[in-house]
Amino acid sequence: MERVDKIMNHPVFRETMKKIEEAETDRVFCCHDLSHLLNVARIFYILVLEERAPYEKELVYATALLHDIGRYEQYESDIPHNEAGAYMAQDILKDCGFSSDECSLAVSAIREHRRGGEGGDFFGHLLYRADKLSRDCYNCDAINDCYWSNEQKNNGIEY
Repeated sequence: MERVDKIMNHPVFRETMKKIEEAETDRVFCCHDLSHLLNVARIFYILVLEERAPYEKELVYATALLHDIGRYEQYESDIPHNEAGAYMAQDILKDCGFSSDECSLAVSAIREHRRGGEGGDFFGHLLYRADKLSRDCYNCDAINDCYWSNEQKNNGIEY
């Protein structure tokens, strides 16, 4: 997990996460802080194991850590965070020693994570599922104001 540690200490990652947390200080709905990213990573890895999918733990965690990195850009420029994040993730992954193939897989998953992985690959689909499953709607003060439909909300712990 050395390369994941490099991501956590990468100056662009750290600065962007700080900006996201500052921008979401008063946010009522789900936030996109480090806690969220790590929950997604853990669930993503569980899904990979359950599916016996051939993805390395380090790549799973790296992708999950970077999947919302474009949030601040979305708040500032109204660019969809999955697109902004895919662009930012490419450079961070390269800086942290991920291969071209690994970068391509992670960036594709980040780009597709809002669309359910449809049109993408299985890795992206698993990231999408992990992102959705990470939300504890049943314990949220804003559950009645959330834009998610009742069918989309997590009404209990699955992972």
